[in-house]
Amino acid sequence: MQIILLQRIVNLGKLGETVDVKPGYGRNFLIPLGKALPATKANIEKFEARRAELEAEEAKEVAIAQERADALTDVNVIMRAKSGDEGKLFGSIGTRDIAEALTNSGLEVDRAEIKLPEGTLRQIGEYNVDIQLHHDVTASILVTILSEDGDNEDSAEEDEAQDENENYSEE
Repeated sequence: MQIILLQRIVNLGKLGETVDVKPGYGRNFLIPLGKALPATKANIEKFEARRAELEAEEAKEVAIAQERADALTDVNVIMRAKSGDEGKLFGSIGTRDIAEALTNSGLEVDRAEIKLPEGTLRQIGEYNVDIQLHHDVTASILVTILSEDGDNEDSAEEDEAQDENENYSEE
């Protein structure tokens, strides 16, 4: 089935291209969602009349995505989670958790935009996370995962040091 793409679709083509797709993909997904039109003569003429309008919409979307990407530059998200002795988390940090933390800090990000190619984060540490705001615009943020009881460990070490000093002074 031949269709005309009304927007850029990853691994298929860009705006205005006529491509061949399987009939079910075109009929059940692309056409109902308004991402494509069947490639008939009438639709080709309609598309050519609207081409400038569609390209302007695409450029506007890219500009908005670029503004959002600029706002995300140099962002460091610090998250606390319960962890074991070796830094392994009890549970994991996923796209929903990162999106929620960014939204709470005032930066609106959808969880579908966050890309974790290696899966959820399961260790304490720093991770570079990509946020794909548009097909052509990707921002990178730093996610730092700290232990929830990290402060308790520091105070426990100080208490032990004080106990040792007291033991030495008694002798």
